[in-house]
Amino acid sequence: MSLVTEFNDYRSRMNEKIMAADNKVIKRFFNLDTNTYQAGALDVKTKEIVGLACSMVLRCDDCIKYHLGKCYEEKLTDAEVYEVFAIANLIGGSIVIPHFRRAVEYWEALKEEAAAPAPPHAEHAE
Repeated sequence: MSLVTEFNDYRSRMNEKIMAADNKVIKRFFNLDTNTYQAGALDVKTKEIVGLACSMVLRCDDCIKYHLGKCYEEKLTDAEVYEVFAIANLIGGSIVIPHFRRAVEYWEALKEEAAAPAPPHAEHAE
């Protein structure tokens, strides 16, 4: 299983479990997070760039992966992503470097997965 698929599957599975607990405060917090990254005075691309930089400075690998995925969806170029990496390393200092390495690995995995041909669909017998 790819790094990207593993992360996304785990995140989806755990979010379903968390939402199934039906805790009002948790649901409201998750909703606030979702709504924060919707287009507003700032477009989605800019918000994801900010989210990625903040996640790197805070050294949250799961958050970095999530925002890298969103940045990929927003069609950031390698040059744009590396500028975000540069800002995060400058603000966060050398302690960000291990997270930077994993971010580069994940960014490359996102690109590789998108470039890989889709597996053939299995034929179902009627």
